[in-house]
Amino acid sequence: MGEEGGGRRCGTTKELQKRRQQALEYYREHDVPRRLEELLNSTFYLQPADVYGHLANCFSKLAKPPTICRVVGKNVLDGLGLPTLQVEIFCTIQNFPKNICSVVMATHFEVHENAFPELVEADEVERSNAVGTAVQWVNENITQELQGIAPSNQAQVDQVLRTFFENKVQEDKERQELERGLEESTVPVPLPLIPPPPLPPAKKKGQKQGLKDALTEKPIVPPEPVERVLCGSMAIGAVSLAVAKTSALLGSNPLYVNIALLKHPQEQPAKLAIPLLMVSLVSCGKSSPGKLNLMKEVICIPHPGLTAKQGVVMLMEIQKQIHKTIETHPPPKAEPKKGHNGGKRGHQVITGKMSHLGCFTITYDTIEQPLLLIQGICANLGLKLGTNLHLAINCAAHELMDYSKGKYEVMMGTYKTAAEMVDLYVDLISKFPSIIAIIDPFRKEDSEQWDSIYNALGSRCYIIAGSASKSISKLLEDGTISIPKSSGLIIKHTNQTTMSDLVEITNLIDSKKHMAIFGSTEGESSDDSLVDLAVGLGVRFIKLGGLSRGERVTKYNRLFTIEEELIQNGTLGINEEYVFLYSNEEDDKAAEAREGPQPIFPTEVVEESARA
Repeated sequence: MGEEGGGRRCGTTKELQKRRQQALEYYREHDVPRRLEELLNSTFYLQPADVYGHLANCFSKLAKPPTICRVVGKNVLDGLGLPTLQVEIFCTIQNFPKNICSVVMATHFEVHENAFPELVEADEVERSNAVGTAVQWVNENITQELQGIAPSNQAQVDQVLRTFFENKVQEDKERQELERGLEESTVPVPLPLIPPPPLPPAKKKGQKQGLKDALTEKPIVPPEPVERVLCGSMAIGAVSLAVAKTSALLGSNPLYVNIALLKHPQEQPAKLAIPLLMVSLVSCGKSSPGKLNLMKEVICIPHPGLTAKQGVVMLMEIQKQIHKTIETHPPPKAEPKKGHNGGKRGHQVITGKMSHLGCFTITYDTIEQPLLLIQGICANLGLKLGTNLHLAINCAAHELMDYSKGKYEVMMGTYKTAAEMVDLYVDLISKFPSIIAIIDPFRKEDSEQWDSIYNALGSRCYIIAGSASKSISKLLEDGTISIPKSSGLIIKHTNQTTMSDLVEITNLIDSKKHMAIFGSTEGESSDDSLVDLAVGLGVRFIKLGGLSRGERVTKYNRLFTIEEELIQNGTLGINEEYVFLYSNEEDDKAAEAREGPQPIFPTEVVEESARA
């Protein structure tokens, strides 16, 4: 009995010694004894008031860097109550999963006011499918693809997302080809019916040949096929942004600092400038109740010498006066306005409502009226257009084309050819020289007219392509931003656009001496990350819509916060006066000949290392 007890004790001792030896080797392998000795010695000399707090801080610095353990996609509502995508990032921190941050991605869908119910219903179905597919991609595929990657490695994350998206594009192509093959094998293809060309209008007896007869109008260029957006693609952009925001939070940095480091990987810029504001005050576009269609947005741009907050305070006062003007006028009468079709116009009744863009939609009938309204209000407030502030116009010309007539309907019943539109804009800028930017004056297909207006006005006015520009993915694929000819582009963070793509496209725009304007989408969410993106990327302008609606005001508030931080840190850059960098074809060709090799962008580094 005693021998058995001694044997058990001997076995226990040997096991204990073995465990001690294993523990010793384990701690030595991780350099624990040396680090503990240093830590305890330093703590004794420092003698902090909170000993364990000090030890906890020191141990946290020795912990492994956080890695992504889970990505969660959710279907939420945007500022208009429409479905959109939310992405949450979970990281493993000190052996435990932790929810770090979430972002809400705005969709690319346009908001159609006063649209046909069939169009609205079709948009709702398409939007619902897009968000649902994006949620599925995030929860089933992307979360697995990103497990174990450090959120600080944005280039690797974006490359994984890019590869995943390319595979989805290929799957979609194969599915379309299969469906097309099945249709062709089952349904006979009828021969296309070619309609006879229209007969020229018969001349009246005795009618002389006029200028329009002598110069036959060119047929309009048919619309290009709509650039296809892959259902679910918003998952890519949302996850990329969420990872960037996660990295910033874990590093205790603002997001705009991290974005600036992505754009300038060698050295963080000493100064960061706040983009100049483009604030929408009035909307008189296609969906407005008046006859005027041409001005989807009349935009005010505060002087570059003002801070963002000073500029918004000034514009808020103008907006209040616009509201008072609307309230003081009686409601419109039921009878039609006198003087229509060239007769003498009676007293103009002004009515308005708040649009989804955060500005007033006002009833106006002529091009000059909204401009004169703002001009008069500025004069009453002691402000001078062209000095204290300037104007810009978003024409949204793609919404104005009447394809049955081949002309733009600038006002109800008033149609202009593309060539006539050039003259209209030149005359407008001559009458109102405070207009320093025109956005989307033509459809993207009217390249000849883009050239004409740029040549006519490019030395005194920014000609900007918004909807007329291709998507960021297509621009990067083509490697050019010269079509249509413009002074700058409006870029938006939508669909499959990653942080690396935004860095790459702004580098491309900068290299071509163009201007980048960071814009919000029509259906925005309350997420304010796009302001950080604009500041970090160093764009010239930021276009957030009007000064109403919570989803837009929250972005202005974020801009104020960033501005205050930069002032406190002494890192606020100064905005330069407006410079119109007009260049002709010879200048463009000479610049292209002088260009050297293109810079390497973050995702290209990952691709090259993978090939090696």
